[in-house]
Order: sequence, then structure tokens, then C-alpha cells
Amino acid sequence: MSDASKPAKKDADGEVRRIKAPVKLDYTVTAGLALSRFLKGVTAGKLLGQRCGVCSKVYVPPRGGCPTCGVGMGEQVEVKDTGTLTTFCIVNVPFEGQTMKLPYVYGLIALDGADNALHHLILAPPEEVRMGMRLRAEWVPPESRPASMEAIRWFVPTGEPDAPWDSYKEHL
Repeated sequence: MSDASKPAKKDADGEVRRIKAPVKLDYTVTAGLALSRFLKGVTAGKLLGQRCGVCSKVYVPPRGGCPTCGVGMGEQVEVKDTGTLTTFCIVNVPFEGQTMKLPYVYGLIALDGADNALHHLILAPPEEVRMGMRLRAEWVPPESRPASMEAIRWFVPTGEPDAPWDSYKEHL
């Protein structure tokens, strides 16, 4: 019997409290001006953010408003495609649609020049990955680069010395 065809769960009084029902939701997301610029940038191999005119923080990808100050974002800023691994997880559980061979690493990278961290895949042996590790983006070739974060295949170690804790502790 499939989950969808199982009877509803009833409590001691015979009241239905929970049912399982398959749900499908189709939706369309409009990128907006800031995110559209960001997506055009990744197709050109650039990581673009925006700087807040009040607190001067740079957010990548850009947002319409500063999450710190609540004001509209200001100038567009290009940040480097290198950064520091702030935290990570090692994925060992298979799932539907998986494209990476297990185990693999997924982490938060504080890009050089940005004040937030970006989620992405890390291509390195899991036993060698550590907080503070310096990474760089490995881009998809320009002729096949999509307008999405899939334009970066993954981040790889640069070989530079690890960043000091104080330089990335605020990005956890």
C-alpha cells in the first residue's frame, strides 16, 4: 500500500489529525533587477553584489534591500571568486536526482570582498576539508555557462594557508 493510499491517522477520540496527500506546486520566480544583473554576471564569470549605502556591507547575490539596515542597496560591486570556507557538511546520504558521487562536501564560502557567505559544493577529499580553508571557484566553460549558480561547478582549494579564525567567524 502506498503512503497516499493509507488511511488517515486518527487519535483516541476518532478525530482525524493527520493525512498524507501528494502535493505538486508549479510556480514561476521573477528574478528582479538586482538578481538579473547577478545572473548576467555569472554567465560572464563575474560575481556581482551590492553595497549598502548606510553600513557599507556587500551582499552576494545582491538583494533589493540591506538585511542589516533595511534600506535600498546602493552601488554594484564585483567580488572575487575566491574565499574562505566558514563551515561545511559532508554528505553521505543518497537522494533522488543526486549528481555528485558520495561522499561530497557542501559548504558556506565567505567570498573575498563580500560580507555574507555563499552556499556551494566543495571539490576536495572530505577528510582534508576544514574551516578556514581557502577556495576558488571552478567555472563552467563560457560557451555552456548557464545563468544560475550552476555556472560554478564547485569550489576547489587554492593551496593558500588557511584564513585566521577572526577573519571569518562572523560568517558562520
